[in-house]
This record gives sequence, structure tokens and C-alpha cells, in this order.
Amino acid sequence: MTRLWFESAFLATGWAQDVAVTVENGIIAALDAGSPPAPGDERHAIALPGLPNLHSHAFQRAFAGATEVRGPTGDSFWTWREAMYRAVDRMDPEDVEAIAAQAYVEMLEAGFTRVGEFHYLHHGRDGRPYADIGELSARIASAAEATGIALTLLPVFYAHGSFGGQAPNHGQRRFINDVESFGRLMQSAARALAPLPDAMLGLAPHSLRAATSEEIAAILPLTEGPVHIHVAEQMKEVEDCLAWSGRRPVEYLLDNAPVDARWCLIHATHMTPDETVRMARSGAVAGLCPITEANLGDGIFPAPAFVAAGGAYGVGSDSNVLIDAAGELRQLEYSQRLAHRARNVLAMSEGRSTGATLFDSALRGGAQALGGSPGLAVGAPADIVSLAMGHPALEGRQGDGALDGWVFAVAQGGIDCVWRRGEKLVEGGRHRHREAVRQRFRAALARIVS
Repeated sequence: MTRLWFESAFLATGWAQDVAVTVENGIIAALDAGSPPAPGDERHAIALPGLPNLHSHAFQRAFAGATEVRGPTGDSFWTWREAMYRAVDRMDPEDVEAIAAQAYVEMLEAGFTRVGEFHYLHHGRDGRPYADIGELSARIASAAEATGIALTLLPVFYAHGSFGGQAPNHGQRRFINDVESFGRLMQSAARALAPLPDAMLGLAPHSLRAATSEEIAAILPLTEGPVHIHVAEQMKEVEDCLAWSGRRPVEYLLDNAPVDARWCLIHATHMTPDETVRMARSGAVAGLCPITEANLGDGIFPAPAFVAAGGAYGVGSDSNVLIDAAGELRQLEYSQRLAHRARNVLAMSEGRSTGATLFDSALRGGAQALGGSPGLAVGAPADIVSLAMGHPALEGRQGDGALDGWVFAVAQGGIDCVWRRGEKLVEGGRHRHREAVRQRFRAALARIVS
């Protein structure tokens, strides 16, 4: 049994003062507000629940910042994708595991405690499956186990190169499965997750470009876990879907799949007002990745209209070009300020804290999307983040003001400690395995570059 004591804590029921947290076997056994610290308690200032990172492609951390040179005809998401394919060509299983571990250490240090790994790198360099078709899923699970982050694994079904079941191209060869082989991959992934505490298995049709409606219907029964899909990220995707089907991607998906609260629609950047309301009413979570969406030039999600219609959202680090939990929330709000030429847009009503609203919304939406726990409550895993209150932007702040300071005024150094299932993984802002993980990451990069 472990007891932690906090001057204040953001509980599932809201802020509370003088909170003693009792942890047994990784689970919060008791939350006692208004309780003085007891001898032997580990004492801290402000406790937050760990934030879910609902969308990650861990392997892409290997080339973060390496695609920022302009090409001869200008650059776009599609030219970036070709660079990503070239990087994938050079990765072996040990590289994938080392890169994922580096990304997961950085996530924990940033305040993310569960990751939704949208995992579509499945096969060998030649496109043939490994002896265990889930070899690379097992490597992701191993990286999560080594670093301590909670994992919702989302093996990706990817069969085609574009709308209408077109053949995949050479760069996509490591991603490709049919329905039968994907079923075997899911079984292998389930075995890999078995040793991990509170791991979740979902699945992810990559996109309407990569999976037909019939294939999506065929794979949905393979798990009762979350279902994630990329949709309407780029205008070219919208135009190609219109040319193929006469409907826009979100419209087509809502018309042809049983989209409900089990689903998370990643990006959904380009929607009409009608699509926005329909998506919100479906109960699906909008999986927003504001830093990556800005880096790739995707566009701006219609957040105020979606939230006004009752929509839920969470945030993810996607390409992992920059791993920063507070930064995702900040970029989400700033994109709306630029689009609407206003301030405190996503607070949505007078007198509300923008930082607290963003944090609480992303916490609840992310938990729904990943099958995790929406906050600190008895019976939930003890996934706790303490803020570094000595930071100049946090000094003297309390409650919602501390969240506003962390989201909008802290560039780095805002996280002090992170506990995952009551085990302290981060202290003084540094993961306990940071150096060992970084050495393996460095060796993987050397192999990939050579």
C-alpha cells in the first residue's frame, strides 16, 4: 500500500483540497479530501490525472524534424508521406521497439499516461509477414511494458492504395493485410498484450482510402474494443472521395458504418456544418492532433460548432514530431483563435477557464476513445501527474489557474512526477529509464541512417 498526499487534486468530481490518495495493487483504494498529511506520506502540491494520448504512430518519432526542407514543387502532406515511406523501408523490429520506447518515455515525461497506438507497420522490409504476423505489435507491447505507459493497441487494417479498392503502391507493402491475415494479426496482438496491466485491444481501419465498407464490416467483430479511423484529414482526400462516391468522407462513413460511441474519428478536419452535427450526434470522439495537423498543413477542425452540438474530443501526438501534452491543448485553442480571430474560444461560456475546459474535455474524450479511466476516482488506476509548482508560470497558482498556467505559459519543465498504477516513473521531470532508452534509440537511428 502507498499513500500520496496533495495540497489539491483534480478529481473526477472536480478540484479537492488536502487529498490523501491510497494506492493498493496499482488501483486507487481511497481518496480522502480534507485530510491532513500523515507521517510517511509522500507530499506534493497539485495532482492531475494522466492525460490520454489517443493517436500515435510511434515509429514516426525516428524522423521528427527531418522533413522540413522545401522540395522543388512545394510540399504537402502527400510529399511528407513519401518521405515517411522511405524511412519505414529501413526499420527492423528492434528499431521499431527502440523508437517506440523513446516516444513513450517522452509521452510520460509530458504528462500522457495512456497511448492509443494506431499501429500499421506490420511486415518485413520486403512486405512479407514475419513468422509471427504480429511481431511488430509485440514490439510495441514490449516498449510499453519497458517504459510503463498504459497501452491501447489499435492494429490497423490496410488493404488498398485509394478509394474503391485500388491496389496499394510499393511504399505501402509493409502495411497490407486481407481480412483473413488481419484476423491472425489480431490474435497475435491479443497474446502480446496479455502480460500488460489494463492494456486494451481495439482495431483501426486505416481510412476509407485503405479499407472498403465491406472489409470494415468484416473486421469489426474481431474485438469489442475501440474502433479508430483516419477521415477527412486533407482536402485532396475529400475531393477524391467525392469523385469516387459522390459523398464526402465523413458523410460516406456515417452512411455506411455503425459509427457510435465506440468509434474515434481521427482528424475529421474538413466537414460541412451538417457533417459536423451528424458526427457529434453519433457519439464518436473526434481525435484531434493539433501539432501534427499544423505541421502537415492539414487545416483547422471546426471545434466550436462540434462542441456546441454535443461532440466529444481528445488529443493525440500522431506523427510525434513534438511530444507535448500541454502543447496539444494549447495548439488546439490557438488554431481556433486564429480561425475565429477571438480569444478563449473553447471555454465556450462566460467565466470558464480555457485551460481547465481543454484538459477536462481531452481527459474525458480520450478515456472514451481508448477504453481508459476518465480521471482520479476510487477503483481507477493510480495514473497521476504532479505539476512542478516551482516553475515561474505556476508559482502561486491554484485550481483552474494552475491548468491555465500549465497549458498556456509553460514551454518545458511543468511536470514534476508521474505515477502509473501508483509506480513513480517520472521524478523531477525525468523518466527513470530515460538514458537507457535513449541509448537504444540512438543506436536504432544509426542503423536506419546507415
